[in-house]
Amino acid sequence: MYFRFIRKFVFYRPELSRRMSTFPHFGTAAIHVGQEPEQWDMNQVVPPISMSSTYKQDNPGEPKGHDYSRAGNPTRDVLQKNLAALEDAKHCQVFSSGLAATSAIINLLKTGDHIVCSDDVYGGTQRYIRRVAVPNHGLEVDSVDLTDVKNLETAIKPNTKMVWFESPSNPLLKVVDIAAIVQVAKKANPEIVVVVDNTFMSPYFQRPISLGADVVVHSITKYINGHSDVVMGAVITDNDEFQQHLFFMQLAVGAVPSPFDCFLVNRGLKTLHIRMRAHYENAMAVAKYLEANDRIESVLYPALESHPQHEVHLKQTKGMSGMISFYLKGELKESRAFLSALKVFTLAESLGGYESLAELPAIMTHASVPAETREVLGITDNLIRISVGIEDLDDLIADLDQALKIAIPKV
Repeated sequence: MYFRFIRKFVFYRPELSRRMSTFPHFGTAAIHVGQEPEQWDMNQVVPPISMSSTYKQDNPGEPKGHDYSRAGNPTRDVLQKNLAALEDAKHCQVFSSGLAATSAIINLLKTGDHIVCSDDVYGGTQRYIRRVAVPNHGLEVDSVDLTDVKNLETAIKPNTKMVWFESPSNPLLKVVDIAAIVQVAKKANPEIVVVVDNTFMSPYFQRPISLGADVVVHSITKYINGHSDVVMGAVITDNDEFQQHLFFMQLAVGAVPSPFDCFLVNRGLKTLHIRMRAHYENAMAVAKYLEANDRIESVLYPALESHPQHEVHLKQTKGMSGMISFYLKGELKESRAFLSALKVFTLAESLGGYESLAELPAIMTHASVPAETREVLGITDNLIRISVGIEDLDDLIADLDQALKIAIPKV
């Protein structure tokens, strides 16, 4: 049988490092905001999927609401209203992928503008900035470690127009003090746009706009959808001018999601608060298990007291997701053996679904990062990134345990 390898084991079931809390009325908002039955012809409780690409106009140039589905769609409207509410923001525009969302917000900038970008970000983000925005659009970029706000003070130039970072970061789980970064950026120039990629946390655990950020970006593909069956991105903001720009990007560039995908994400959001609690509970136990394992050099999980930015994490979040990175005691050979031996965890890129995933960033998600940069950052051949799902905890730890013993027989 598939689970025949699982044996009895003394599992770690530690208390969470602090009581899990959340933003008020989050679950109620996820279920009800934008979903009002009265907006539909038959008072449907579940918003319908509007597949029409075009809309009848009673008079020329006078559409009832939308005129063409690239510009707007009722199913997309529902999702955007709901996502904005969950980040406690005014506006949300969704795009056909997280990178489409990234390019839409970076398109605020003009030739000669400067971006300060965190040194540890998703490989696709740094690739877009380094290989598209800089050479083709004439932008300038400096990558710095924003866990120290003094580095931002040094990096800001007269032409700096945007600060971009993830917190926690991908894949090193660095935590950036969002409020402190905002303060430094706005002191230097109130017009600098502070963008936070909140993908690793979801709005259930962290709301960067409430901490002063101008824009939040999500790869909806991950926790927000939570079912590994949609590729989508979102940009969320309180700024009316930015919202008009983002709407124009939907209209003029056209990287918009399908109505069916919007329906799927809207459905996934209804259980976001339940899923995130389960991810946190499982991941905290897995992180404790790994930290105590002799085959592991170190564990990167912000909810652990051992994490270098643990106090910052506690200050600005309500908990933590299922993302953990750790260093094996070994090299590429041991990493390959470990990942190949997993049976419950699936060897695959991406994250945030209900299923547990594992990957090797150096040759998978972050292979596009130059080798010398990976070496400096610590994205080495023994760095493993896992997305802890919501399976039974005992099975997850048993799987990690047997794979570690195969990869590293003696310690």
